[in-house]
This record gives sequence, structure tokens and C-alpha cells, in this order.
Amino acid sequence: MKKENIETPIEIIYEKTDECPVRDRVFSFFQLVFVLSGNGFQTFNGNRTSYRKNNMFLLTPEDIHTFDVTHTTEFLLIRFNTSYLKNYRWNNLNHLECLLHNATHITGNILMADADQRIVKSIMDAILQSSEKNDLFNAELKNHLINALLVVVARSISCYQAERLEQNPDKRFVNMINYIQEHIYYPDRLRTGIISKKFNISENYLGRFFKSQCGETMQEYISKYKIRLIKNKLQFSDLRMNEIAQEFNFIDSSHLNKFFKKHSGVSLSAYKNSIR
Repeated sequence: MKKENIETPIEIIYEKTDECPVRDRVFSFFQLVFVLSGNGFQTFNGNRTSYRKNNMFLLTPEDIHTFDVTHTTEFLLIRFNTSYLKNYRWNNLNHLECLLHNATHITGNILMADADQRIVKSIMDAILQSSEKNDLFNAELKNHLINALLVVVARSISCYQAERLEQNPDKRFVNMINYIQEHIYYPDRLRTGIISKKFNISENYLGRFFKSQCGETMQEYISKYKIRLIKNKLQFSDLRMNEIAQEFNFIDSSHLNKFFKKHSGVSLSAYKNSIR
């Protein structure tokens, strides 16, 4: 299976085709695929779904996908890597990265709401127009448009994840999950006393409430979420062990390794060797 890379942090590609020129290819970058016109089917990590005009698909690194075109289709592709995300100041960059990296479970069109679909259509039309020009500030305009697009995508993924927590989740639980993900790098803000006070739930009841909503304790959820983030750092960044430890507020890389091995069953070095 051939793996494809990009040489720049971001690429914008317009494509009109009667058949997918790339089949069963693995990419090392993110790719947003917007359908300007046409219809057909997409096979994504073994799952087959239909596509039509104004649908958008998010392909994350290491995904395997194929588009089978039924009627001539116009695609607008936005390709970007992690370095693009890091070049811009996001209020919740790490939360955004984690949402994108863990979106492989979403099959098919990622635009859940009609309002999001209309916003994305307008942004994509503007990106397409700006890509045909080379006037002053055009590159900066494209970047701002793409940033806006990523925020809409992250919001859509977040809504999808919230819907899957429970069919009728307690709104406090959804807000609690968002709070934990947003403050995962600040352990002092994730103490039981702090969270119980913020959400007006007694410390004694908080544990039972959280477990009743998702089947695991709050500390188990926090640890699992943190492990997923650490794995993403090991796989998709050039950070050294001590830098990751510092980012997650561990005492040192030895402390990080002990935590990682306890919750994943393997050491940091063993996991890093396995993904190589």
C-alpha cells in the first residue's frame, strides 16, 4: 500500500473526474473532501457510504479510502498537516488536534446540521474563488477561510461525539466532558472538588453520576483521554519524551512512562517502536 505525503503545510486541489484517480491509498496528512457536484460512493476504512453534492468527508492520517464516482463529480480537496495547525493561534489547539485525530470512527458526511452545511458551502466557494487569484493578501485570506472551515468541522465532530455518549445524555455530563477535554493539560483543574463545584454537584455524588452516564469513572475517562492524546503526540509530532511529559504536567519522562505503561500496557519506547 503506497503512502502519500505533502511537501507544504497546506494544499488546495480542485478536481473534476469520472473516476477516482487514487485508490486504496494511505495518507500521512489530513484531508477535507468537499463535493461541489456529482454523486457516488465512498469506501472508508472498509465502510461504504454514498456521497452527493455539498457532502464533506474528513480523512485522517493512516485512513484508507476510495471514491467510486457514479456521475461526474467535482471535488475540492483541502490537505493539511499538523504543522499547519501549529502555525496558527487557536484558543483550544490541543482539543482541536485531538478531535481531528480521533475522527476515524465517523463514517460518511461529517456535516450533521443543515446550518453547518450552508456555512461550509459558502466557505468552500470563497476558497475556490481565492485559489484562482494571486492578488495582495490573497494567501492570508485563504488561510483565514480554512481556519474558519476547521472550526466548523471540529464543532460538527464534537456534536457527533456528544450524540454518541448517550441517546438522551444529561446536559451537565456533555458540558463536563467538554470541560475535561479542554483542560486535560491542567490537572489542577480536573480535581474532583473543582469539577463538583463548577457543575454544582456534590463530590460524593459526582463519581456515581459520571459512571452512570458513560460506564466508567471520571478518573478512568481522564486517563484514557490523556493516553489517546499522548499516543497522538508520539505518532504525529516530533516532540521528545521530556517535552511531552512537560506538556502534560508530569514530573519527568520517567513519571510519564510509568503512567503510560500502567494505562496502555506498554512502555513509551515500545509503543513508539511499534508505530514505526
